[in-house]
Amino acid sequence: MRSTISTGVCLFALAAVPMLAEGPASLKPVSAFATIADEHERSSALFVEAAKVLTSPRCLNCHPATRDVTQGDDLHAHVPFVTAGRYGVGDPALPCRSCHQTSNTSTLAESIPNIPGSPGWGLAPASMAWQGKSVREICLQIQDPTRNGGMSLEKLRQHMAADPVVGWGFQPGDGRIPAPGSQAQLAALIDAWIATGAQCPQR
Repeated sequence: MRSTISTGVCLFALAAVPMLAEGPASLKPVSAFATIADEHERSSALFVEAAKVLTSPRCLNCHPATRDVTQGDDLHAHVPFVTAGRYGVGDPALPCRSCHQTSNTSTLAESIPNIPGSPGWGLAPASMAWQGKSVREICLQIQDPTRNGGMSLEKLRQHMAADPVVGWGFQPGDGRIPAPGSQAQLAALIDAWIATGAQCPQR
């Protein structure tokens, strides 16, 4: 019975949420910032470039302003309505895994060919909510262990470089706009940002 209910919920969500796809945007390589002589300015510029990923819909939907889940490029409320639950993986009555598997799951719908999925699918901790925040605010937040899920800068670097959920954002499946660049490019920018003092832009 539960399988039937879950399948119905997932298919309802597919029918209710149209998606559009565009070509992926790019990121500047770390080398593009070598001409900025002042290290603090270079560090800030590196973060601004990395923030093109952090402020993309693929990331923002994992870092919602509240524990109510959002989706789509316009960050609308998840269909069906779901909350993060205690551990960020949905309410016990409707966990994320009811629809989201460890990889994108093909469907029979032409308009939405797959349901997104990745190992560890779920929301970021509540302390890492940053929808609606400026690039500077996000920068200050992600290097503060009290507001970034308890991560050091090294753990943050590892998260950006190797977390499969982060990687999913660059390969979200047909019908979704990928985050710009690649996970490797993001990791290189974050690594260079940390190496130059993890400076934040003024806004």
